[in-house]
Amino acid sequence: MREKIHPQWYPEARVTCACGNTWTVGATVPEIRTDVCSACHPFYTGEQRIVDTEGQVDRFMKRLQVRDKILAQAQAREQARTSPDVPIAELGLDKRYTNVYIENGISVIGDLLSRFAEGGDEAILAISGIGRKVLADTKKALRARGYEIPEPSETE
Repeated sequence: MREKIHPQWYPEARVTCACGNTWTVGATVPEIRTDVCSACHPFYTGEQRIVDTEGQVDRFMKRLQVRDKILAQAQAREQARTSPDVPIAELGLDKRYTNVYIENGISVIGDLLSRFAEGGDEAILAISGIGRKVLADTKKALRARGYEIPEPSETE
């Protein structure tokens, strides 16, 4: 072995844990400090405890809360967008056809969906001034906003 290149060896180096446990080992430094040892580590003790090193758990929990908040806002926007109480004018149909719907008692999207549920396409086509093109445009606008057009209920 070459001289003067090896670190000094301490055969009685003291290890001190944050929990207060101490023991001696051989090491190249006289004193070692550690955060977790076999006396306090959750794996060995069976205790469900989160060891927070440098605030990582706190940062993760904050990110999780922000994520939950963003998801809740997105869900609220989607519910507002597909609410049956949305005015029929927000479908973006031609103003003339929007007025025809309003004159026939269909002022919100829920009214329109209930007409579809009662009689299907024929119930809408029975409205004077509404033709197949307007019906197709109406269905397209409803689907684009996320509504499902109900099939007519058969009562025999």
